[in-house]
Amino acid sequence: MLDQTPVQIAWVTNDLTATETTLSALLGVTRWFRMPGVHFGPDGCTYRGEPADCSADISLSYAGDMQLEVIAPTSGDSVYSEFLERCGPGLHHICRDVGDADAFTAALDEAAHRGAPAVMVGTMPGGMRFAYLSAPESGVPYLEIAYLPPEIRAYFSHLKDQVNQEQN
Repeated sequence: MLDQTPVQIAWVTNDLTATETTLSALLGVTRWFRMPGVHFGPDGCTYRGEPADCSADISLSYAGDMQLEVIAPTSGDSVYSEFLERCGPGLHHICRDVGDADAFTAALDEAAHRGAPAVMVGTMPGGMRFAYLSAPESGVPYLEIAYLPPEIRAYFSHLKDQVNQEQN
């Protein structure tokens, strides 16, 4: 059976530092890795069926094996800016890794069939594919599915090792 265990918990905020500080205090996180100005452009991303053009500052860390992500939208329309406007800062999504590219496509199709269409879909540098599924009428604002190619897995493993070394 496919592993359905979430691999990431993510928050959206207007203030990366404040959210990092609070999560560090509550979860014992000792280090964050920031990626400023991550661009989701029209060549690799769509938002609500249209080419996307938005940016966000992103920060990653780990609590044990769980990846923590904090996202601060900086420009354009996205699932992040939409969430901030509608709900304010807060818990935004969990993410599950679907394992491979074929499973990613199948998961997108299955989610749409079950009433949770993708509202933002893209491919990041390095080949990571992501999609935010949404069924707000059922209490599911966003669930991210992702395909993480070996290079991205290795990068995330490196970050996790650095965090865990500092925590020990």
